[in-house]
Amino acid sequence: MMNKKRYFGDLMLFLAAFIWGTAFVAQVTGMDRIGPFTFNMARSIIAIICLGAYLIITKSKLPKDIGVLLQGGLVCGFFIFMGTSLQQIGLQYTTAGKTGFITSFYILIIPFLTMIFLKHKIDLLTWISIIIGFIGLYLLAIPNLSDFTINRGDFIVFLGSFCWGGHILIIDYYSKKVSPVQLSFLQFVMLTILSGICALLFENETATMNNIFLSWKSIAYAGFLSSGIAYTLQMVGQKYTNPIIASLILSLEAVFAALAGYIMLDEVMTSREFLGCSIVFLAIIFSQIPKDIFKKKYVSLKK
Repeated sequence: MMNKKRYFGDLMLFLAAFIWGTAFVAQVTGMDRIGPFTFNMARSIIAIICLGAYLIITKSKLPKDIGVLLQGGLVCGFFIFMGTSLQQIGLQYTTAGKTGFITSFYILIIPFLTMIFLKHKIDLLTWISIIIGFIGLYLLAIPNLSDFTINRGDFIVFLGSFCWGGHILIIDYYSKKVSPVQLSFLQFVMLTILSGICALLFENETATMNNIFLSWKSIAYAGFLSSGIAYTLQMVGQKYTNPIIASLILSLEAVFAALAGYIMLDEVMTSREFLGCSIVFLAIIFSQIPKDIFKKKYVSLKK
């Protein structure tokens, strides 16, 4: 039964990564007329409407310990605000490919955070999966070593990868205590408030209703699919999946972004990029191997 729940959680995370990857174009085009804070505020409002409607239709009841839900919503909202803001700001100064790769640094950050703060031990198979996945992402996102120069945008995105790592760990803690959908709803309320404040402070010239309406296609796509659905799938998926494996599966976002550009936008993919995609998929498959499989074989051989 436990394996079925774990595979269900992995599937939810896989779908979330797929949606995020295909929605990456909307994140870039959405800032043609508005700033990153305005874009995040607008997409979050759509997510709140969608999730709020779902909670009303399903007659979702508040938990007895509402304080835990509110606390989780505030903390998750803060981390997602920092992560999305730094990513959107960084996208203005660097390429989408490098953004996807540098953001994926969280697959290396999370294991160390779990060891330091949660005192979790990480088995050898998981470490191998993480390293294989990171190599694949590098081949996918960075055409050659000479192209990997660090600029302002890269550093901003790198800071954001720590926030994404923290967001995954926070979700791992709270999603097992409260309703994932309610938690997702509250995090977007928090994200909307913080993004709205920053938009008024730093983007008051471009944060007009006219510019927001002109960007409605990108906002609607990112708000409904990327925010409303994908982040909720992440909440549900992490309820049943180890946070380290979750980060590895979510890193498929970069793979799906590249494949979506190749299939839908006729973007050229080199053999190196196809190899990178294949290696990341291999890492995900490798991470699904039961950790005690070799112990079982060893025991059976002894008998």
